[in-house]
Amino acid sequence: MRADVPLAKAYLLLNHGPVTLVTSASGGRSNVMAASWAMPLDFDPPKVAVVIDRNTLTRELVDASGEFVLNIPPRALAAAVVGVGNASGREVDKWARFGLEPLAAARVGAPLVAGCIAWLECRVLPERAVERTYDLFLAEVVAASADERVFRQGRWHFEDDSLRSLHYVAGGQFFTTGTAHESAPGR
Repeated sequence: MRADVPLAKAYLLLNHGPVTLVTSASGGRSNVMAASWAMPLDFDPPKVAVVIDRNTLTRELVDASGEFVLNIPPRALAAAVVGVGNASGREVDKWARFGLEPLAAARVGAPLVAGCIAWLECRVLPERAVERTYDLFLAEVVAASADERVFRQGRWHFEDDSLRSLHYVAGGQFFTTGTAHESAPGR
């Protein structure tokens, strides 16, 4: 079950550096792409940054709508992550090809990806020079939610291996999150 995450805690959904699926929509079209270069930027209001290449359909849709969703996929979706990362939305319907189900978002027009473990709905903060020069988008998180099986009371709980988040390290290799360790007392 998906539960709302207070916006002041939305950064925790990205803080551990997971792979994201960026979804976008405009003019009756939608797309999903894999992105590893996404990070939290601020707490209040919560902001994120993500790199979206200018040659992608996702970029076209984000430019048109000013919105996107950062979806955090679990290990169970690893094959779909690789698939959408290696296919072009201009050539194939990635939703259908890789068996992904779009869900309605609460605050933006871009869809959520069913089966993910967290979702950050974002509105672009226009910085055209940065977008053109670096393909870097800054956005405000306007809604955040997470799967209660793995994110509750403001913390990740990865007891189920299939629900661990993915972390891309290049060359087609991923790691999943490991075991949580509490910080040492007095630190």
